Amino acid sequence: MNQDLILAIDNGTQSLKAMAFDARGDMAAIVKIPIEPYYSREPGWAEQDPALYWQTLCDACTGLWKDKKIDPSRIAGVSVTTQRGTVVNVDSNGNPLRPAILWLDQRKTFGIPPIGGAWGLLFKVVGAGRIVAHFQREAEANWIRTHQPEIWKKTHKYLLLSGFLNYRLTGEFADSTASQVAYIPFDFKRLDWARPSDWKWKGVGINPEMLPRLLPPGEILGRITGHAARDTGIPEGTPVVASASDKACEVIGSGSLSPDTGCISYGTTATINVTHKKYVEPVFLLPPYPSSVPGFYSLEVQIFRGFWMVSWFVREFGSHEKEKAKQMGINAEELFDRLIEDIPPGCSGLMLQPYWTPGVTFPGPEAKGGIIGFGDIHTRGHVYRAILEGLAYALREGKERIERRTKIPIRKLAVSGGGSQSRHAMQVTADVFNLPTSRPHLYETSGLGAAINAAVGLGMYPDHEQAIHEMTRPGDLFEPDPDTHRLYDALYRRVYRKMYTRLAPLYRSIREITGYPP
Repeated sequence: MNQDLILAIDNGTQSLKAMAFDARGDMAAIVKIPIEPYYSREPGWAEQDPALYWQTLCDACTGLWKDKKIDPSRIAGVSVTTQRGTVVNVDSNGNPLRPAILWLDQRKTFGIPPIGGAWGLLFKVVGAGRIVAHFQREAEANWIRTHQPEIWKKTHKYLLLSGFLNYRLTGEFADSTASQVAYIPFDFKRLDWARPSDWKWKGVGINPEMLPRLLPPGEILGRITGHAARDTGIPEGTPVVASASDKACEVIGSGSLSPDTGCISYGTTATINVTHKKYVEPVFLLPPYPSSVPGFYSLEVQIFRGFWMVSWFVREFGSHEKEKAKQMGINAEELFDRLIEDIPPGCSGLMLQPYWTPGVTFPGPEAKGGIIGFGDIHTRGHVYRAILEGLAYALREGKERIERRTKIPIRKLAVSGGGSQSRHAMQVTADVFNLPTSRPHLYETSGLGAAINAAVGLGMYPDHEQAIHEMTRPGDLFEPDPDTHRLYDALYRRVYRKMYTRLAPLYRSIREITGYPP
C-alpha cells in the first residue's frame, strides 16, 4: 500500500489529537482525547505528569488504527506540535525527574541578582531592566534551581514538551527551532540557541549541553524507534519531521504567510499574528516568535486567557446550559451562541476589558479584567456577547500595534482555534476590524500546519510556500456590516481605548491593598 498519509500529533492544553492527513490537506481521520489540563499542589501552580502526555499520544495513535481503521503502513511520516512554554526535566535515560511545569503556571522566583556587567549597564540605558527581571522571575529553570536543587543536579536535558515527545518517538534529544517559545536561552533573531556571551545563559543558569539539538521546521529529527513502534503502532523507522509550536502551526494551517494577513487564534490564549521575513519586535524588547516556515518570523500580540474566558464563563455561569447540552449531546457553547441571537451589537452598552491575567508590558503587571455599563436589562447572554466583543477589541488593538511596527496595513483576517466555530464570534470579529474574515476549510489548523511541515520534510512539496498553497484553502467568509462597524468603531475609540488608562490606577490600588496579583 502507498505511504500516502501524514500523522500529525497535536498536544494542546486540554486535549491531545492524532490526525491523518493526505497531501492535499484533507483529513482522513482524527482521534481526540481530552486531558486534565493540570493539577495544582500549591495555589498558582500548574503541573502535569509527562507520562500522561506520552500515554495519551499512544492511545490516540492506537485509536486511529483500531477505531478509525487507518492502516499504519500508509503513514509516510510523523510531525508533532504542542502547547508552548511547558518544560520537562529528564535524566540521562530520558525519564522525567519531576512533573512538567505548564505555561499556565504562575510561580515566580524572587531575590535573583540582576544581570551585571556590560549587559546590566545596557539594560539601564535602554530601560529594559523590568523586562529582564520579569524574564528571570518567570523562568521555570530558576525556580527549580532555587527550590529543588537536587532535581536540577540530576537534570541531563531540559526540554520543552515538544522535545520530550520527539525524544520518546525517536530516542533523539532533538527539537524544532520553531517550538522554542519559553524562558530559555534562545536567540529569536538568529533562530538558534543564544551565543555564549548572551545574558540569557546567566539569566536562567542553564548549561548549553542541557538543551536539545535544534533543526528548522521541515527537517527530519529522527525515526520511530522499536520501543515507540510497540507503544504507538507507528511503523518502526518512520521519519519524524520537525514542526513548530501550536500557534505557529495554526498560522500556516490557516494559509497565512504574508504581513498583510492577520491570523487570529481564538484558543486558550487569543492571539493575532502576521508572518514577516524581517525581525520586527511587535512590542518594544519583546521578540517575534519563530515562524513555522524557516527564516520567517511571527509577530504576535497575545490576550493571555483569550477564549479560555468563554470556558470560564460556561463553567461559572452556565450550569443550566451545560446540563442541557449534555442531554442533547452538544457543546454548551452552542447553546450560548443561541442565547445571544437577539442581543444587539454593543450589548446595550456593556463593555468588557479581557485582562483576566496581567502582562509584562501592555497590559501591565497590575492589569485586571473589567466590565462596565451594567443596567437592569443585562443578562448572562449580554455578558457572554461582551466577552466576544471585548476579545475582538483587544485583538484590534494588537493589530494596530503590529501595523505601527511593520508599516504594512493588515487587509484581511484568517481565524482559527475553537472560537472560530462560533459564527457570532466570526461576525463580531469582521465587524470590529471592518475586514473580510475567513475561517479555513479545516478547523484543525494546528494539526494541518504540522502536516504541512511533514509534507515538506518528506519531499511531497519542494518548499513551505507551495505546500501551504496546495494544502490550505479558505472556508466560510464573513463580510463586515458597515452600520455595525460604525457602532463598534465608536465604542472602541471613545470607550474601550480609554478603559485601561482610566482603570489602571484603581488596579494598582487593588493590588497594593489585596496583594493580588503578586
